[in-house]
Amino acid sequence: MHSFLPGGRIHARASFRNEHGSHAMMPAMSGDDIRAERLKKIELINDAGMSVYPAESRHTETVAQFVAEFEGRPEAFPATLAGRVMSKRGQGGISFADIYDGSQDKHGALGRVQVVFQKDNMDERTYALFMDTVDIGDFLEVTGTRYVTKRGEKSLLATTWCMLAKSLSPIPSEWYGVKDQELTLRQRYLDILMSADTRAMFVRRAAFWNAARTFLRERGFLEVETPVLESSPGGADARPFITHHNSLDIDVYLRISAGELWQKRLLVAGFPKVFEIGRIFRNEGQSREHLQDYTQLECYEAYSDMQKGKDFVRELYRFLVKETYGKYTFEIGVHTVDFANEWPEIDFCALIKNEFGVDPLTCTDAEAIQKARDEKVLTESDTNRARAIDSLWKKLRKGIAGPAFLTGIPVYLEPLAKRSAHNPLVVDRLQVILAGSEMGKGFSELNDPLDQRARFEEQQKMRDEGDDEAQRLDEEYIQAMEYGMPPAFGFGVSERLFSFLENRPAHEAQIFPLLRPKQL
Repeated sequence: MHSFLPGGRIHARASFRNEHGSHAMMPAMSGDDIRAERLKKIELINDAGMSVYPAESRHTETVAQFVAEFEGRPEAFPATLAGRVMSKRGQGGISFADIYDGSQDKHGALGRVQVVFQKDNMDERTYALFMDTVDIGDFLEVTGTRYVTKRGEKSLLATTWCMLAKSLSPIPSEWYGVKDQELTLRQRYLDILMSADTRAMFVRRAAFWNAARTFLRERGFLEVETPVLESSPGGADARPFITHHNSLDIDVYLRISAGELWQKRLLVAGFPKVFEIGRIFRNEGQSREHLQDYTQLECYEAYSDMQKGKDFVRELYRFLVKETYGKYTFEIGVHTVDFANEWPEIDFCALIKNEFGVDPLTCTDAEAIQKARDEKVLTESDTNRARAIDSLWKKLRKGIAGPAFLTGIPVYLEPLAKRSAHNPLVVDRLQVILAGSEMGKGFSELNDPLDQRARFEEQQKMRDEGDDEAQRLDEEYIQAMEYGMPPAFGFGVSERLFSFLENRPAHEAQIFPLLRPKQL
């Protein structure tokens, strides 16, 4: 029996029969010793004429199917199953192994079954080879018949077996699992194999994005793919990753949005509803909520606007949580969130003014920066009013449970949204606030090419003054807009929403998060 003890140290326990016929514990084996022992077992298998890593498996059904159809199966009807050995026990003339193949029945039960190996029921050499060479973690193909043990356990009584893949390293025991936090992320495949909770989370993650696709497709949205490499990154305030395109001999950027400016070009092209679910990349800090590469949904609907978008977003979120989790209420950090409740509307400028005494619409750069300094939220990037006001807001939002819509955002904080018809100093933008964080953003898209140019030029000025997250002037996008772009509502939400619903840090909710290379 092999296991990873807490801290990630490999521990091996093996028993042997002493001269009195009883079992005693052998000393712990090192990882190198275990590997050497298993390499010797490969030689034994090869000497017996059995392939250790065959290309073909002749299994007739999944383990889940075998278990689900067990009662209606004739006792002598043969079945051939394939899977990983998760446990092995027994001695002498009978041995038991649980095999698992990752399949699921219609009720969600995982494909796992006990296989009974009896010396009297199979070729003696085949039985001896099983006893001498098979370890926990190996993949086997087993042929046998339906069998119920004296304890009433549904089993497969083996008549023959063959190796499908010999494991050289021991998997963690199911008792200990994978406890070391870094090991669970670095060797996520072991965490998924040994932890039902981790496996279930990634099944839910797939269901989450499938639900998003279903919601949009049922409403007539066309799924599109837009470039990941761009000559000018746009669609968000973020620092991009830069790489070099050898064939074109130019520097290019990994996109920082899921094709926002490209999708709006498609509105110009005549597609009324488009969406993309894809990977985006931001060369910024990492935290419980922030990652450098992650999945984002962005969608755009012509002839819609922010007011209509509120209903759209509420319906989307309620659909996502109900389809994925079957409920509307969640405990997220210190907050209780109920998506079925009414979503209040919060005015950004009024909230900032009431809490901090500065008006985001009329304050100067110096006043905003001083207030951020007074509130101890000033950062190195807070070199202008926009960044300082944003830092004040980030402090304030932590106490808002939501879900709620944040509206009334100043124009200087959103260069791509249309100005409000009621107040040209703010934009028609909504932001979903959930459990103290921003959880999706949408707005009435700016389709005035003259206004768009002026705002891009203001953003470029901020870049020239040292703000490397400000957006760039994109002449080609403005050129497309000058051909005429319909009024539209655009919305985006990232996998941060999923991590919040799971009540986990963002990197733990990714299947293979980026880590520093392991120091050997």
